[in-house]
Amino acid sequence: MQSEYYSAAGHRPRVGKPAAEQDNTAEQDNTAEQDNTAEQDNTVQQDNTVQQDNTVQQDNTAQQDVAARKGVAVRQGKAAMPAGPARSSRRQVPAEMAGLRLDQALAQLFPEHSRSRLQNWLLEGHIRIESARGAPALDSAPRSKQRVWGAEALVLEPPDEPVDGVNKAEAIGLDVIFEDAAILVIDKPAGLVVHPGNGNRQGTLLNALLHHLPGLDAVPRAGIVHRLDKNTSGLLVVAKTLEAQTSLVRQLQARTVTREYLALVHGDLRHGGEVEAPIGRDPRQRTRMAVVRSGKAAATGYRVLQRFGAATLLQCSLRTGRTHQIRVHMKSIGHPLVGDTVYGGQRHIARHMDAFGRQALHAARLALAHPQNGQAMQFAAPLPEDLQRLLDGLAKDAAR
Repeated sequence: MQSEYYSAAGHRPRVGKPAAEQDNTAEQDNTAEQDNTAEQDNTVQQDNTVQQDNTVQQDNTAQQDVAARKGVAVRQGKAAMPAGPARSSRRQVPAEMAGLRLDQALAQLFPEHSRSRLQNWLLEGHIRIESARGAPALDSAPRSKQRVWGAEALVLEPPDEPVDGVNKAEAIGLDVIFEDAAILVIDKPAGLVVHPGNGNRQGTLLNALLHHLPGLDAVPRAGIVHRLDKNTSGLLVVAKTLEAQTSLVRQLQARTVTREYLALVHGDLRHGGEVEAPIGRDPRQRTRMAVVRSGKAAATGYRVLQRFGAATLLQCSLRTGRTHQIRVHMKSIGHPLVGDTVYGGQRHIARHMDAFGRQALHAARLALAHPQNGQAMQFAAPLPEDLQRLLDGLAKDAAR
């Protein structure tokens, strides 16, 4: 079977329009929801990331519009950052909301923000109520459970939300697939840590983003909403505004973001299938994940793309988004990823492995709804050269 991503004849994988979304599942290298677990060498928690009050206008150039629909890789110049969050947004409480708690009214009138962020802003004094004429007097410090009566004005003045001050901009090159005023799609190389952490305070994707777009220091985590392991390559989407960030996080949590991975595993797999096994911390080695009875439910679908005898190329999709899910599940069925020294994939399968020193995992496809207008967007990233060479070598050996 010939892969849609990989040609055994040695051609570079093509970048094209992905197939239909996979049952509204979200993948991650462990993309999507983090369930409060650390996903990679330096993971970040999505927590309750949010968006900006006023939507930004999408850069509607013809080139980007075509790229968004067709998934064509566009290496282009920087798109300008939006001017920043509006200092004030005023919305009137309609009569039909009379009697609602303030936090409920805020959630309905400012749906572009998460409830938790609105609650924090309320506690911090960034939301005030302007009383309507004839309405009951209002507390100077509004509380979430107080009632609204209709005709009041809720005024939101969002604060600047700088990235942790220890993170500095660094001139690290980025392979930009697509960029407009709301999002940035990047083809991350293997070896690049996504977010600073212990032992990796510099040289990360976050540092690179702050250099590429200085305005991202006003967005939590510089717009990062999901991540890939350090030694996994492929597609990542980054939010450029608070509004875009909240939209992407909600899509990831709802599993409506489609991500497809290519994984080269040890052994000869003849058929695809699905692994359903809970994943949690390995009780014997807490820095690793494992299939454990007390873990969280996890399901990984896979299908065979190319068989090489000693190894098999799979297309993997996650029904859930647990830490190291693909790597852990493949190990659990006796087919660890080639090159994965953490989960048992360091076996030597061919001479081509001598020059391959990482797990053979690549985030190849990405589909999501644009945060501003809901337009379906699809992207694809070609295999990196190291993985392509390995597959080419295996294909030649298998043909002998």
